[in-house]
Parts: sequence; structure tokens; C-alpha cells
Amino acid sequence: MIGKHPAFTAYLSDPLNGGVPLVELGAHPLTPNDRFFVRSHGDIPMLSPSAYRLRVDGRVRVHLELSLPALAALPQHELTAVLQCAGNRRVELLALGDIPDEILWDTEGVSSAHWSGVRLSDVLALAGIDLPRFETGHIAFEGLDTIQKDDQTFPYGGSIPLDKAGDVLLATHMNGDPLPPEHGFPLRALVPGWIGARSVKWLGRISVQDTPSDNYYQTRAYRHFAPYDRKETADWSAAPMLGELPVNSLITAPAANASLPAGEITVQGLAWGGHPVERVDLSTDGGATWGSTQLAPADGRWNWRRWSARLHLPAGDYELTARAWDSAANTQPDQLAVVWNWKGYMNNACHRVRIQVG
Repeated sequence: MIGKHPAFTAYLSDPLNGGVPLVELGAHPLTPNDRFFVRSHGDIPMLSPSAYRLRVDGRVRVHLELSLPALAALPQHELTAVLQCAGNRRVELLALGDIPDEILWDTEGVSSAHWSGVRLSDVLALAGIDLPRFETGHIAFEGLDTIQKDDQTFPYGGSIPLDKAGDVLLATHMNGDPLPPEHGFPLRALVPGWIGARSVKWLGRISVQDTPSDNYYQTRAYRHFAPYDRKETADWSAAPMLGELPVNSLITAPAANASLPAGEITVQGLAWGGHPVERVDLSTDGGATWGSTQLAPADGRWNWRRWSARLHLPAGDYELTARAWDSAANTQPDQLAVVWNWKGYMNNACHRVRIQVG
């Protein structure tokens, strides 16, 4: 497997999809490149740095074709941010109903890294676009990969509204190293606080346009359905396109079904979302009562917050439950039924881990 750690588990090898277990996620403030999750829909293109060009077109004053040296000549910026697959924690939803034709991600589909590259706004400025003056519109991204689906061949693509463009980094490096091939070498979009599907890899084209991307993965996939919708009756045109991440959290230690000696134990975890995380509550009785946790200092606007709590537990069975709150007073739903949908997207229900103490 391309440069991945032995703990990396692939759900699929072609196209490559997989990640590492919670113990590995919780062990590192930032996810090492060899442990960072991979979500691919097609091939991993091997691109020549010297031949690479980024095309910028659409509603721009100047059409561009930028080489890597041209991008490197622009002001360089850094950003620490989480990426999360919209299907992360999908397997938990199976208890409430079938989720057909989807990868049954557990908790592997989220990671965090320190990214560097150029701001999308600086590239758009070269094309004559002053973002504050554009009140409506969309930025469409298109990759240089090849996907075969329903007897059609096309690149992966997606889009964001113009008002999100100011947050976007066009990344060339990940944790100080050039992007690995499976993570988008030589250039990828990095849309912080949004589902990973909008952070298009192997970026070959940026288009400024009036409407969202017409790519399958914007118009058809990655839409959010209600708990009462089903595949057979789904109204795709009425389902909203997925974008901003909801507030979410994970308990990374102790592991599920761990047996621990009675006395003091430490519970640790991660929390993130489209708004800054301000608080994480912890319950030992499945959400009947709650206590506080300690949040580590924030590492930037878009990174996850590490949290921990020291508990004194007598012998017994416990259901640890985490509940994060963000700066907009959003929190996690208590029950999976609130977030269940037949695509298995955006599960941010309270994460639960059962342990035995004795």
C-alpha cells in the first residue's frame, strides 16, 4: 500500500479507501501522513511536476494556466485543519436501517494535518476576481483523476459558494512534506470546516461560475436526506448539498470494551466541526448525568480540540458518552435516530464507548 503505516486498514484497495483505528488517531496531535485517512473515488494519478498546470477560468477577467513555480512565487500560507469524510461513523447507523452501496466507515474517516500552499483568494486575484465584490456565485474544483461510473468517464469535482472561498488553501504540502500521491500531489483544495468531498485532490481546474458544479459528486452524491427518506423514493433535487461539518467528537481512550482496574482512569478524545469547539461534556452513565472535561489549547481556527477527563470509578459497567459544543451553541444529538439517513452521512450523534471496571 502506498507509503501507509501497518495500522492503516483499507476498506477498498481499488480505489484506495481506509484509515487507522482510534488509538492511532488519539496518539498524535496531528495525524502523520502515513496514518492519514484516504477517500478516493477513482485512480491515483501520477502527475509530472514539470508538466503540471492549474487552469483558472469561468467568470474571471483573465484566464490562467499556472505552473508549480508560478504558484510557488505567490505568498505562501499555512493552515492546520481537520479533514473528515461525510461518511465517517456510518457503521453505527446500521443498527437502525440498511445503508446500501456505501463504504461502512467506522471512526477512521477523519484526520488532521498542517497544510501549506497558496490562498485561493490570491489565485483568484491574479484572474481579476476581487472576492468581496462578488456576492453570489460558486467556485468549482475539478481533479485530474479519472472515474468510471455508470458507463461514463469523468474527473472528480465539487464546488463551494463564493462566500467560503476566503478560507480555502490550495495546498502543496502536508505536515511539512510535499503532498503524497494519495493525498493529491501536486496540488489539492483544502476547504476547512467542510466535508472532505469538497477538498478536491489532484486539482487541475478552478472555475468561477453562477451555479454549483455539475459534477456527479456535487449534483448527485453527497446530499443529505431525512430519516424518513429511502433510496427508492428519494427526491435528489430537494435534498440539500452537503457542506459545513456539524460539531462532532470521539472518545479515543479507553478503547471500547476495555477492562480496567477500579480507581482513577483517564478518558481522552477529540472534538471538531465547522465552528470552533468551546466545550466537551462527558457522561459515565450513557447520558443520564454529565461532567466537564479539560480542553487543550486551540491550535488554530480549523483544527480539532483534544480533551481529557480524570475519573475515579468503582467496579461496574459504564457507558462513556462524549458531547461537544461549538461557538454557535450547537451540540451533538443524543440519539442516532435523529441523524440516521439512507446514505449514512453526517453522523454526529454522541459517541459512546462501553467499558468494564473491576
